Amino acid sequence: MIARRLSNRLKELLQRFPAVVLLGPRQAGKTTLARSCLADTGGIYLDLESQRDLRKLSDPEDYLSQRENQLVVLDEVQRAPDLFPSLRGLIDDGRSRGLRAGRFLLLGSASLELIQQSSETLAGRIAYLELHPLDATEIGDSPVEQLWLRGGFPDSFLADTDPRSSEYRDFLIRSYLERDLPLFGSRLASGKLRNLWTMLAHTQGGVANIASLARNLEIDGRTLNAHLDLLENLLLVRKLKPWHANTGKRLVKSPKLYIRDSGLVHELLGIGNLETLAGHPIVGASWESFVIENLLACAPARTEAYFYRTSAGAEIDLILKFRTGETWAIEIKRGLSPVLTSGFYSATEDIAADKSYVVYGGEETYRLKPGAEAIGLKSLQTLLLEREQGE
Repeated sequence: MIARRLSNRLKELLQRFPAVVLLGPRQAGKTTLARSCLADTGGIYLDLESQRDLRKLSDPEDYLSQRENQLVVLDEVQRAPDLFPSLRGLIDDGRSRGLRAGRFLLLGSASLELIQQSSETLAGRIAYLELHPLDATEIGDSPVEQLWLRGGFPDSFLADTDPRSSEYRDFLIRSYLERDLPLFGSRLASGKLRNLWTMLAHTQGGVANIASLARNLEIDGRTLNAHLDLLENLLLVRKLKPWHANTGKRLVKSPKLYIRDSGLVHELLGIGNLETLAGHPIVGASWESFVIENLLACAPARTEAYFYRTSAGAEIDLILKFRTGETWAIEIKRGLSPVLTSGFYSATEDIAADKSYVVYGGEETYRLKPGAEAIGLKSLQTLLLEREQGE
């Protein structure tokens, strides 16, 4: 089992808050991490997809009040939103008797739905964490290229062979298409949903063209936007926002769209090994999206992420704006000898970037003229993690 970087942070929050929500896509490792907490502290695990466990909560206040000195893990908690008022009462009652932390660990596979439900009833009583799939800092000496090809879902990354990894991802995609998306309100047939995912994979990291996607899928734009929102809320797709400050130039205003896990992209496109990936037209966009996700997994809390593009071609792949106000401009190159264009330097001046980096395929860190720094992926992730500790 791979040790997850978030483990210590989760345990720290459980020592400070009565309830912690751990968000992440299905199969990202939330349950494994929660069970490691139970192994350390003791407690009980309830899977809200299990009818047997749901029956135990037919009277939640009675059942949970009898276990107030234990950590209770509630998995897939968005399936039972009616629990939140009961949890609030139990937390407030426990606080009056000195039970102030480590009561509930709530696991959820959807972002907005879960946050909206819990934030209304558990404000001031709850902390949030997002568990990303594996990133490059968590895989030890394993090659980053393997993580890029297979993606970060642990069972996919750790598979014995590439074909077995591919088989796992195929099953995961089918599970989302045939079970999870319909459960969260999708009314599109699974075949059309797969077509949507495949189109997103073909346009990985591209600026969103809703009209074109909707036309090719033969659905209306409103339906398409609703499904993109659903995929985003299930933590499967990211909409990277365009930089919106007034620079006096014509800026691209549509977000970039990409599937967050590179392994799912490659499975949807039938890419089964690194040789095939290297010769595929999606290779550059896939690498760029992979790097962005890895960096965001390490960025400090409340970091805002953007891209920048003008109609004249000046572009920055990723802008990180930290809560301190500092701004980093990041360009992403796959080769070993990165060369930056004048458009990148012009763009960094437009946004008044405090630091400029180019993430490239090597490991050495060195200065590029004028002012940018070439750096490997893991090294920039380390800088972000150090910044998180400093903030």
